[in-house]
Amino acid sequence: MFRSNTLLTGKIILPAVFLLSISISAFSQNVWTLEDCVEYALDNNLDIQKQIQAVEANRVTLLQSGLSMLPNLNFNASNIWNTGQTIDQYTNTFATTTVRSNNFSVSSNITLFNGLQKFNSLKRNQIELMASRYDLDVLKNDISLAVAGYYLDILFNKEILDVAEKQLATTKEQVERVRKMVDAGAAAQGDLLNIEAQASTEELNAVDAANRLNISYLSLQQLIDLPVSRDFDIEKPALKEVAPPAELITADIIYEHALTSRPEIKSAELRVESAMKSLAIARGGQSPSLTFGGAYATGYSGASREVDLSIPPSISVSTVPYGITSTGDSVFPFLQQYSYRTKSFPDQWNDNDNVSLGFNLYIPIFNGWQVRSSITQAKIQRNIAELDLEKQKRTLQKTIEQAYADAVAALQKYTSSGQKVTAQEESFKYTEQKFDVGMVTSYDYNNSKKDLTSAQSELLQAKYDFIFKTTILDFYMGNPISITQN
Repeated sequence: MFRSNTLLTGKIILPAVFLLSISISAFSQNVWTLEDCVEYALDNNLDIQKQIQAVEANRVTLLQSGLSMLPNLNFNASNIWNTGQTIDQYTNTFATTTVRSNNFSVSSNITLFNGLQKFNSLKRNQIELMASRYDLDVLKNDISLAVAGYYLDILFNKEILDVAEKQLATTKEQVERVRKMVDAGAAAQGDLLNIEAQASTEELNAVDAANRLNISYLSLQQLIDLPVSRDFDIEKPALKEVAPPAELITADIIYEHALTSRPEIKSAELRVESAMKSLAIARGGQSPSLTFGGAYATGYSGASREVDLSIPPSISVSTVPYGITSTGDSVFPFLQQYSYRTKSFPDQWNDNDNVSLGFNLYIPIFNGWQVRSSITQAKIQRNIAELDLEKQKRTLQKTIEQAYADAVAALQKYTSSGQKVTAQEESFKYTEQKFDVGMVTSYDYNNSKKDLTSAQSELLQAKYDFIFKTTILDFYMGNPISITQN
C-alpha cells in the first residue's frame, strides 16, 4: 500500500517538478535585449504604476466636473413620531398624543451662472488630465534612458573583463617562458619575480573587473525590478559606429526640436494653463451667482382626521335650550354626533402636496476678503507654474548642451585613444620581442603592458560614453531609444 501511494505521488510530483524546472530554466537562461529590459521595467516600476493611478484619478475628477454642470435631483423621506403637545404641520392644530407623520419631497437645482467657475473647473481638469499623462511619459522616458545606461554599463564591463583576461593570459605565458629561461640559466631570478608580480596584479584586475560586471548585472536587474538571478544575461548587439553624424546637427537644433516634443515641457506648459484657469475660477468668485430650482413635497399626519361616513351619526337632544317660544316654552335642539377616523394615506398625499419653483440670486459683497485672497493665491500659483516652465526649459537646454559636449569630447577622445592604442600595441609588440631576447628588463616589459592596458581602457570608455550620449541626443530628437547600428 505504501509503495503504491509512493509511486502515485511520484507520478504526480515528478512531472510538476520537471515542468517547474523547465519554466525556471527558460526564465533564468533567457538572454535579454535592451527592448526586453525597457519593456519589463515599464511594466513593473512602482513609480509608473502610481502615476497611472494619478492619471486615472484625474480622469475621474474630469468626469465629475462635467457631471456637476447638470441639474441635481434629490429625494427625501422621513418618518417621525411626536409625543406630547405639539402643533401638527398639516392640521395646524395641537396634538397631545403620539402622532406619526411622514414627509416626502423631490427637489432639483441647476446653476445658471456663477462667474463661469464650473466651466473653468471643467477646462482646468481637462488640462490636468493631459498634464498627468505627459508626466507619465516623463517617467517612462527617464526609466528607459536609465535602463539604456545600465545596459551599456554591462557591455562596457564585459569588454573590460575581456581585456583583463587576455592580458592575464599573455602574462601567464610569459611567466612560464621566463621560468624555463631561469631554470636554463638564461634569465635572472628577478625577471621571473617581476613577471609573477605583474601576473598577480593582472589577476586582481581581472577579479575587480568581474566584480564590477556582476554589480552592473545586479544594478540593471534592480532597476527594472526583476528578481535577481545569477543566470541573467543580456544580448550583445552590433553597437553604433563611433563616428560624427552624417549631417551637421548642433545642440541648438536639438534643443529647438525638443522644445516642441518633450513631455516635460508640454506638462509644464499645461500646468501654466491650469494655473490660469484656477485664476479665472478665483475671479469668478466675485461674480453674482444665479440658480434655478424646483421641488415637489407632500406628507402624512396621524392627527389629520375626517368624518367616518360608514357609521351613522347618533342623535340626541341638547340640554341647553337655544330659544323660547311665544308661550314661554324652551326649545331644545337635536344634536348629531359623528364618528371620526384618520384620513387615509392616499387622500393626504393628494391633499398635502405642493410644488415650488424659483430663482435664487447670490451677490457677494463682503466675506472676510476671502475672494481677494483666493485671487492673490491663484496669481502666485500661476507665477510658480511659469517659473517651473522656464526651469524645465533651462534644464532641458543644459542637459542637451552637456550631452552634446560630452559626445563631441568622447568622439575626440575615442579618436585619440584609438591612435594611442595602435601606437601602444606596436610599442608593446616591440618591447615584448626585445624582452624575449633579453634586450630589456621585465620592469620595462611590465610598464609597456600597463600603458597598453590603460590605452585600451580609455578607448572603451570613450566608445561607450559616446554611444550613450548620442543615444540621449537621438532621443531628444524624437527617435526611439536604440544603441544599435541603424
